[in-house]
Order: sequence, then structure tokens, then C-alpha cells
Amino acid sequence: MQLSTTRLGHAVHALIDILPLTHPADASLSRYFRNNHELGPKDRAFVAETVYAVLRRKRLLEHLAAPQTSPRHLILALLAKVQGLSLRELEPLLHKEENEWLKQVKAVPTDNLPLAVRVDFPDWLTERLVERMPEEEILALARGMQHSAPLDLRVNTVRANRDEVLAILKRDGIEATATPYSPVGVRIMEKPAINRHPLFLTGKIEVQDEGSQLLGYLVAPKRGEMIADFCAGAGGKTLLLGALMHSQGRIYAFDVSEKRLTQLKPRLKRSGLSNLHPQLISNENDIKIKRLAGKLDRVLVDAPCSGLGTLRRNPDLKWRQKPQDIEELTQKQAAILTAAARLVKVGGRLVYATCSILAEENEQIVEAFLAAHPEFELHAASEVLAQQNIPLDMGKYFKLAPHLHGTDGFFAAVMERKS
Repeated sequence: MQLSTTRLGHAVHALIDILPLTHPADASLSRYFRNNHELGPKDRAFVAETVYAVLRRKRLLEHLAAPQTSPRHLILALLAKVQGLSLRELEPLLHKEENEWLKQVKAVPTDNLPLAVRVDFPDWLTERLVERMPEEEILALARGMQHSAPLDLRVNTVRANRDEVLAILKRDGIEATATPYSPVGVRIMEKPAINRHPLFLTGKIEVQDEGSQLLGYLVAPKRGEMIADFCAGAGGKTLLLGALMHSQGRIYAFDVSEKRLTQLKPRLKRSGLSNLHPQLISNENDIKIKRLAGKLDRVLVDAPCSGLGTLRRNPDLKWRQKPQDIEELTQKQAAILTAAARLVKVGGRLVYATCSILAEENEQIVEAFLAAHPEFELHAASEVLAQQNIPLDMGKYFKLAPHLHGTDGFFAAVMERKS
């Protein structure tokens, strides 16, 4: 992508807006683009890609650029050292004193840096990963997190099939492939404006990471059943469950956020589904939930979490989350799982999921729940997927990672109520 002083200037100013990290990076960037509406699509793409690349490698860049750690210096260090542009290519953009400084940046060795700097994680997160993973695996995970995510789509099987969608995308010059694991997934490496495409506008596709799609197959709903998506949000997984049920039966989409449920409404309208029932609740013990105690066939708990599995898309999260945030989240996760479990009838299924890579939010929550609720037992996730011809051998827990599966980082546990 062509460099210019104007593009570089906008990237610097956008990064200045984002780097206090008091707000999500995507919201700050959207606001910057609204305030600078003269920027064309290619300019916006350069600014967004550059800003996100800095957020992914912020720790390393601060080390390389020191003592100069202004947003401009971080971006120049990124272009020269991480993205490998030559000083000759960058020279037209540089101030006089930056040339010598950038030569020194390019010469800094990176092999023997502390692990936290090499993986671009804060110390507290690195320490938690070191407790349960070898260094090579942490490095591989971090490398997977340092690439931008592809665009994954889910085919709405109520309105289309995957072969049809792939053929239409190919006809329209959009390079797409079937996802390796999800039977209804499509992957696009470029970033076309898919929300303007007729396939999207007619409800034949939705944007959804392949890992998120696979959670629906762990729930494995059947036609005519009663289901709850306990933390439905904007309803991506709810819509998948509805399609898997061929729009038969009943799905309750619970959430405490009216704003998120409002985002579900246009998606629901496009989907052609008639079995979804969005329900705003005040908390996990709302009377609307208590009325359904012991009545549901399947309950999905996609719990609020740190989001550390989504660092390819949201690299600012690793700098914004703090250990005390994790502690608060784990208390909330345990309370939500306990409340959701009350809805499951004998013989019914409970799926607990997060997009986190931390054991505190994942295995430890499930193990504590099972110890306190002997009426539930764990079912091996790989067996549940194998029953649906999805070839993912991962033992008792469902665990996805970008460097292994090309998806966001996900965790899930499948439990069934035996008494």
C-alpha cells in the first residue's frame, strides 16, 4: 500500500486518539473516521491496519523505539523493523533527526528479549500462561494472535447452502473457501464490504468466526426443542441455533443489554427465522428465567469474559484488561453458569463457553461448578463434534487457538444433567 505523509499523519493522529486505551480501539477508530470523512477507502484501510498492527506489537515497538515512544515513533518503528520497509522507502516521510534514530531501531537484536516483550503481552498475562504452557507454545500462540483475522461468514441454511454461496462469491470476484471445520462456514481473506452484498442483505450469510459457529454444534439443538442462549448479545449464535433447528421449536435469547438485543432485530428479520424470542433481563436471576426452571432441553452460556481469545481482532484488550478485571469476571461467570444450569431439565445439555485463553475463566469455572453440582456430568467435546462429522479431536474440553485452528481462541465445556 502506497505511503504518503498524509496517510502517515492520519495514522499518527488516530493512534494518539486510541492510545490512552480508555475506550475500545474500534470505537475510537470509528469516531476518528467520522470526524475525517474526507478519507477514502484505501486511506482508511492503511490507517486501520497500521493502528491495529501497532496495538498488536506495542510492547516490542516501545522497546525498539525507546526512549522515543510517541505514536509517530511507534509507527515508524513498526514500518521499518516489523514490516521490513527500507530506510530509502521511508526517507521521504522522515524528519531530519529520525533517519539516524531509525537506523539504530533496525539494528536492535530481538532474539534475547524477555518473553513478555517477544510475545507482546503484559507481564501479568505472560506469567499466567507460563504457569501452564511451555515457552514454545506461548510464542506460537502469540504469533497466531499477531496476524489479522480473516473474514469468516456463516451460511444461513434456512435461506441458502454453502455451495450456492461460494459460487455467487466467485462469480462476483470475491475469493472464498469453505472453512475446514464448520459445515456452514465460508472464509474470505480480503475485506470486501460484505454488508452491502446481496447475500448479506437477503439474509443468506452472516459474519461469524468459525470458532463461534462450532459452539452451535456443541449445543446440537434438535427441531422442536426449547433452548436458551443465556448471554445472547447481538444474537450471532442464537441465529445459528435457530437455523440448526430449521426454525422449529423455541429459542429464548436472554441478555441484560437492551442495546445488544436491539442489534439482533434486523439480523432476525433478514434471517427468515420465526422461532427466536429475544428477552431483556435485569440479571441472571430475573423472574423471566426462574419461570423456565427445569424446562429447557439445551442452554448455551457464552459468558462475558476477558475476550483474550480475540486479540487478532481486538489487540487493545490485552492492554486494557487488568488482573482485577479477571477476578471480577470469574465471579460473574460462576454466578451466571449456576443460574443457567437451573433451566436445564433432566437429560438436557448445558454448554459453557468463553472467548478467553485463561484457565481461570475456563477449566477452573467448570471444575468448580461440577464439584458443586454432581447432578451434571462432563461430556467430551470431541465426541459431540464427531457425532456431527466434525473432525476435531481435542479431548474433553473444546479449545481452539489461532495458531492451531485459524480461528479466534475459544473454550467450551459440554455438560449434561443426569438427575
